[in-house]
Amino acid sequence: MSLAERAIARHEVREIEQRHIQEGAKETLVEEDDLVVIYNRVPKTASTSFTNIAYDLCNKNHYHVLHINTTKNNPVMSLQDQVRFVKNVTLWKEMKPAFYHGHVSFLDFTKFGVKKKPIYINVIRDPIERLVSYYYFLRFGDDYRPGLRRRKQGDKKTFDECVAAGGSDCAPEKLWLQIPFFCGHYSECWNIGSRWALEQAKYNLVNEYMLVGVTEELEDFVMMLEAALPRFFKGATELYRTGKKSHLRKTSEKKPPTKESIARLQQSDIWKMENEFYEFALEQFQYVRAHAVREKDGELYLLAQNFFYEKIYPKTT
Repeated sequence: MSLAERAIARHEVREIEQRHIQEGAKETLVEEDDLVVIYNRVPKTASTSFTNIAYDLCNKNHYHVLHINTTKNNPVMSLQDQVRFVKNVTLWKEMKPAFYHGHVSFLDFTKFGVKKKPIYINVIRDPIERLVSYYYFLRFGDDYRPGLRRRKQGDKKTFDECVAAGGSDCAPEKLWLQIPFFCGHYSECWNIGSRWALEQAKYNLVNEYMLVGVTEELEDFVMMLEAALPRFFKGATELYRTGKKSHLRKTSEKKPPTKESIARLQQSDIWKMENEFYEFALEQFQYVRAHAVREKDGELYLLAQNFFYEKIYPKTT
């Protein structure tokens, strides 16, 4: 196509857009305001740091943020609570557009006859790093709420000492969390070491989530969300880079595990499966990023729109 033909095609598109802009404005506004995003956050994956960005932007970008607080942080809802939750999210118009977050495993809205599903997003982390962070968090808390008494407070045993002693809080079974969070509310999801659960988690990640980032590359995740969902995340990248809350939550007294402790955990089939899922998520995220972002002089920037419309018929008069 010549430059002249391309210019004509773009002119035709602008004419059509201008002609329909007034009659379509209200419909677009309604559609944007009907958006619901669910962030079913996995514990100790920088979820609080990311959620703080959503809270900081909600006034400016005009949406609501709601925390899903389940009893004892149970990630599995009863069937009746699943129905209530789906109805709330779908019909609670006063709260839309809405950003829901909480430690809840994936829930398939189509099972309940819902036509328009929410947008799911999430972040995952290297499984051993996540477990180590959670281990020390239960004992020493973090700098977000330093005065809050934690469940294992007073236990001074290091993660390495726990592994050497074969303790339950650092056992390979404790690694089994990210897979069931993505697998969902099926019983098999919570059977530790289930190959079916791993494959279902992979399927859901690819087919049910708009974007899944990794803790180790959180800024890239924020940047891509801002590009894809500006209704919620306009200004998120700058806020992440400069805001006071973006790196606020750090687990206290955390000591990196030794190579021996890591090697011992890596011998387990559970680690191998959780790590397989993490590597799968990381590869998918890097694939999406490679098609959306470029690096120049050490800085990341988003690619501009890389498609346009042409050969539009019937021709405008």
